[in-house]
Amino acid sequence: MVYLEHNVSFISLCLFYVFFVFFNIISVVETKDGTVSVAAAFAGHQEAVQDRDHKFLSKAVEEAYKGVDCKDGGPFGAVIVHNDEIVASCHNMVLCNTDPTAHAEVTAIREACKKLKQIELADCEIYASCEPCPMCFGAIHLSRIKRLVYGAKAEAAIAIGFDDFIADALRGTGFYQKATLEIKRADGNEAIIAEEVFEKTKEKFQMY
Repeated sequence: MVYLEHNVSFISLCLFYVFFVFFNIISVVETKDGTVSVAAAFAGHQEAVQDRDHKFLSKAVEEAYKGVDCKDGGPFGAVIVHNDEIVASCHNMVLCNTDPTAHAEVTAIREACKKLKQIELADCEIYASCEPCPMCFGAIHLSRIKRLVYGAKAEAAIAIGFDDFIADALRGTGFYQKATLEIKRADGNEAIIAEEVFEKTKEKFQMY
């Protein structure tokens, strides 16, 4: 009985503490200054992340246009970021290198690994102008990149004639869902800008 009373007292004390903390937090948030500061801090963080993503994704889109202008390959670009600095900025080099694996993401991974002198890029993020194909997604996984941000959906590339045989075969298998890295697709104006690449360049490069 004494043991039970002690347990009840302990539980009551814990509940009292939880409610005390909860209501104090609520009261702080409900104060004018508190509400403004909390909301502003959260909004500021979200805006900073969005601005950062926009900056690096824009660079990837620039690379996509550059690849077509240089006749190096298709309209795809990728940028790898390490500690907020770009360590690799590449575009598709399939035609230039006569290499069917020289996609923008793969080329960027090779360059980043060489520059950082390591085969794992666990502290890096990759920004791709378009949703990576299965091969590139596999390379991203193998390099242990922690975060992927992409602009256009794969359908935008497929719509102008790019092959989706492997991607189609993998649909429904959970291939992409099993990834351990964070994946974010750009939305709004960023997505539109990335998807416009295909429409604006489809007559300017050799399909392969």
